[in-house]
Amino acid sequence: MSGLRLNHTSLRQQVYEVLCEDLGRGDLRPGATINLDRVAERLGVSRTPLREALLRLENEGFVTIRPRSGVVVRELSEEDIRNLYQMIGALEGSVIATEYGRLTGEGFAAMGAANDAMRSALARDDFDTFYVANLEFHNAYLDQSANAELVRQVGIMKRRLYDFPRKRTFVKEWELASTGEHEAIVAALEKSDWIEAARLVRDVHWSFAVQEQFIRRYYLEELG
Repeated sequence: MSGLRLNHTSLRQQVYEVLCEDLGRGDLRPGATINLDRVAERLGVSRTPLREALLRLENEGFVTIRPRSGVVVRELSEEDIRNLYQMIGALEGSVIATEYGRLTGEGFAAMGAANDAMRSALARDDFDTFYVANLEFHNAYLDQSANAELVRQVGIMKRRLYDFPRKRTFVKEWELASTGEHEAIVAALEKSDWIEAARLVRDVHWSFAVQEQFIRRYYLEELG
């Protein structure tokens, strides 16, 4: 990209999006120090929108700004993963528990269709399609929430877990187990058992303890 030419607000947003793309591709790797001069030159921007974009990334947990040693891409630790699982589970479970009246048969059908697409993608070893369908499954109920900030924060946390950088491999046994958990969640919702559905989301699907064997295999390099 030779340069960005927009108004100040849009420029800051566009710099942020470009940095997110760099993180997703792995051009900016966890643990690496970001060369601010090089990034500013490549994008054709001043330090101001770059600094504002980096402050947002720091607030979201993707980088750490060190006053005398630069900006470092954060590595995902075991503690980070534990905390993110706990928070996502609590927030997604709360959506089901509080918004169950807005979940309808149409929504259940959408969740079932997304889960079927996940299984089909796994059979083809197509992780990109699996990833998109997995988000669609969860978004079928998250989109019913009137709490836009909750939904935004869940999205940020999932990006921390999966997107920066995006892995191109997966643990098939884990993903198959995940589709089984999805089926149990939908079955509980179809019986109007919102308490059980919320429990499954919070205490099974997003439980670090329940998923730990798979988490360690997926994040083997990071967790050791």
